Amino acid sequence: MKKDLDYPFTIRHLEEEEGSGFIIEFPDLPDCMSDGENMEEAIKNGREAMLSWLKTAKEEGREIPDPY
Repeated sequence: MKKDLDYPFTIRHLEEEEGSGFIIEFPDLPDCMSDGENMEEAIKNGREAMLSWLKTAKEEGREIPDPY
């Protein structure tokens, strides 16, 4: 597995009633998401979430999709 994988992600602004800030999601990695108060923080936290997701999937022997 490469150290730095580039999975597609989406970022959207959260409305105040949703908690404000931004949410980042990785469609190819089920339930892999994070958030942050600003876009830069959401991306940083998202990268950490993605790496954690990949590590856990590998440890559990789950299939890891190739990034597109």
